[in-house]
Amino acid sequence: MAPHFANEIPPHLLMWRRVREYAVPPSMIENSTARRAVGDWAGACAAARVHVDLDLRAVRRRHGTPVVTLLREDLRRLAPDLLRWHMPRIAPDGRLRPGLTLSLARYGRAGGTPLHLVVRTPPAWADGGQWMSLALWEGSGNGTPGHRPHGHHPHPHPERRFRLDLHRHLWDAGRSNELTARCGAGKAPPYDSPWADGSWAVEAELLLRAERLPRGAFTVRLGARRRAVLELVAPDDSHVPTLRALPEGMLPPQEVAALPVLPEAAARVLPDLELLRTGLIPPERLHPLVAAALAGYGSAPVGGPVPEPGDPHRVECRGETHRIALRDGVLTAVDHDPAQLRREELLVALGGPPLPCLRAIDSVHRDPEALPAVRERLRHGDVTGALAVVEGLLGPGAVLRDGPLREELEQAAARHVDHGLFRSGLVAVHPAAGTAGGADVPGGADLPGGSGGAGGSGAGRMKAGHRPRLDRFTPLPLRSKLIGRSRPRTSQAS
Repeated sequence: MAPHFANEIPPHLLMWRRVREYAVPPSMIENSTARRAVGDWAGACAAARVHVDLDLRAVRRRHGTPVVTLLREDLRRLAPDLLRWHMPRIAPDGRLRPGLTLSLARYGRAGGTPLHLVVRTPPAWADGGQWMSLALWEGSGNGTPGHRPHGHHPHPHPERRFRLDLHRHLWDAGRSNELTARCGAGKAPPYDSPWADGSWAVEAELLLRAERLPRGAFTVRLGARRRAVLELVAPDDSHVPTLRALPEGMLPPQEVAALPVLPEAAARVLPDLELLRTGLIPPERLHPLVAAALAGYGSAPVGGPVPEPGDPHRVECRGETHRIALRDGVLTAVDHDPAQLRREELLVALGGPPLPCLRAIDSVHRDPEALPAVRERLRHGDVTGALAVVEGLLGPGAVLRDGPLREELEQAAARHVDHGLFRSGLVAVHPAAGTAGGADVPGGADLPGGSGGAGGSGAGRMKAGHRPRLDRFTPLPLRSKLIGRSRPRTSQAS
């Protein structure tokens, strides 16, 4: 039975419901799965918008055949669409956590730091398209062999808090059935808490064993400035370990900072399990591998208003109901004679009042009802899906007019350019970093998700009088001024 929300649905569940609807579209899952089924792991990554920064021949030369064999097996088992499904995300819109390096697997080597198969997300200013990248991390100070070293990534070291090498069921297609046991699906649902503290003891034992440490202390990050220090204890190896909270101040801060950190995937309740139990999402809306693992753990969908399938393109015009529909790839008023429409458009150009049908067409072009859906798809990098929605509304031959819809598409294009500059290494930080009042400021502060300074190259600085790039970090007054400038009017929805 779905729980009753006394006031409103928790914000984090609303965010995850939007993420599950838009972040990993069914077309991506189908295309990636089809490529993986025929052994094309690189094609599966491309379908899931994952760059591959790996050269297996270079890895063989540097680390030997055994490492390449293990790496190739993991790449063949990798379901990049499943990985994207479970990647850490940030509120409020659920985009990928920026500037993150996350370990997927570790490969030991004699006398050195283990190698890590990692997935990286770009900094926030370069996250257009929500692309990720696969690479091999060899340790601090070493470049990854055989590919362009992304030394300008803000955090190239694997993050201790976000790691999936202990949770292969979140990216390994062959072990996805382990999700049921690892997420605690059979336990009582903790509706009042997002923390999966009932599984912390088991997960902590796996963590300490992987770090080759005896049962002892570890930390759980509970917030930006809060962490719990716990100890895993048991009389001997034959007893199930239990947790004991250590008093605050018992260990010095330096020792607490060096303790192992329970991964976020183990610390929190699986979002999909929360969504199923609260009835906010049906099982068929989940990733197929996740739905198969969590079959039978859902609740009845929460009741809500059902949108009516009425035709939105019907307009009261001069005392009659007129239709607006797609004809020859363009949205037009089908109940008006073409000659009449041409006369009316000429009158509008001369300053006359437009027909209600023409006003409705103009409104759909500038600010359609489906704009929220287009915006969500663009935020999550689904440009193909966003354009499909636009073409379904306006037709493939439409010429976009000034307004919120055009602004969203232009900003999405600008973000893709920023991502290309970041990938090419031409710009290491946000183009506006290191500026104050239009003047050069060496070593200026980064915008959110920046990489910590542009160094001595000046690649990330802007000259006085340079026109700033229009993106989502641009202040609203400046953005309005830039959008209001004259622009070509030939951009099309197709």
